[in-house]
Amino acid sequence: MTIPLNDLRAHYLAHQQEIDAAVQRVLASGWYILGHEVQAFEAEFAAYCGAAGCVAVNSGTDALHLALRACGVGPGDEVITVAHTAVATVAAIRMTGATPVLVDIDPETYTLSPSALAEAITPATRAVIPVHLYGHPADMDAIRAVAKECFIIEDCAQAHGAHYKGRPVGSFGDLACYSFYPTKNLGALGDGGAVTGNDWDLLEKVRLLREYGWTPSARYVSQIEGVNSRLDEMQAAILRVRLRYLDEENETRRRLAALYNDLLPDALQKPAERPGCRHVYHLYVVQHPERERLRSRLAEQGIGAAVHYPVPVHRQPAYQHGEVRTHALPVTERAAREVLSLPMHSLLSEMQVRQIAKAVCAALD
Repeated sequence: MTIPLNDLRAHYLAHQQEIDAAVQRVLASGWYILGHEVQAFEAEFAAYCGAAGCVAVNSGTDALHLALRACGVGPGDEVITVAHTAVATVAAIRMTGATPVLVDIDPETYTLSPSALAEAITPATRAVIPVHLYGHPADMDAIRAVAKECFIIEDCAQAHGAHYKGRPVGSFGDLACYSFYPTKNLGALGDGGAVTGNDWDLLEKVRLLREYGWTPSARYVSQIEGVNSRLDEMQAAILRVRLRYLDEENETRRRLAALYNDLLPDALQKPAERPGCRHVYHLYVVQHPERERLRSRLAEQGIGAAVHYPVPVHRQPAYQHGEVRTHALPVTERAAREVLSLPMHSLLSEMQVRQIAKAVCAALD
């Protein structure tokens, strides 16, 4: 593609000297798992998120899984979330043995609908996972008001640095989960994830779970049944470099999104930014009934557009069984047919945005 959806190599090259130095520092240290770099990153990321603590793990999926387990979620429990999300959100619920309950989304922000949530809560509901999708915060005040008897675990995998009513996302639930997959706003050069929060007891449970239930004073003795989910020193060191530039890069994304908004035709539904919210545009997602024609025309011009997500989780073969419950999902179904992600990353140029917008206008003319 002349203009790809993202450009991961360019992001490495933009910080190559600092990243290479961080990697060399780890290689020379002789300590590669759960050492100084992980501890330093946990402290720095917790401070960035406005959280009391952070536990670094090996993926965003594991972050959700371990957060759910720390909250005592297991077989017989229900966990409410959305079907319009990366499948990891639902996979993590199934990993605990709990039943995912999938509800509809807000038609403008694509995040969990508080009214749909209210209709789905039952005495079996143990937790709710709002997904801050595409970089826009879910309506946390309304969600907390509805789910006040449940654990709230925020899925912040696409929303590093987003804000809701002046506070970072991740500071509204009992725990918050992040992915550092390379495409994220804060991306590693491999897999990675983290759980943040203000409840030290819950965070300590996550810390035990990530390494077989071992404690520092009784290594090799499992206090609880845990797993192996450790962020390695190399990725932690790289993330420490990337974290220093996150706010600056998010501001660039916001500036490019504003340019898209000005240039794209009104025939498209453009991303919303609700009052009191700070969207960080992990993806710039538009919506149009003739999505496939538009995507095809853009591909002819060498412009990489993609669909997030073409098949809602409840339509995927692995989740069409009795262990997943769904409510009415008309907004979700329409989004799956019509959404399209245009190129968006912090190294995209204004000239490229203008070229993309021109191609979109021509395709819809």
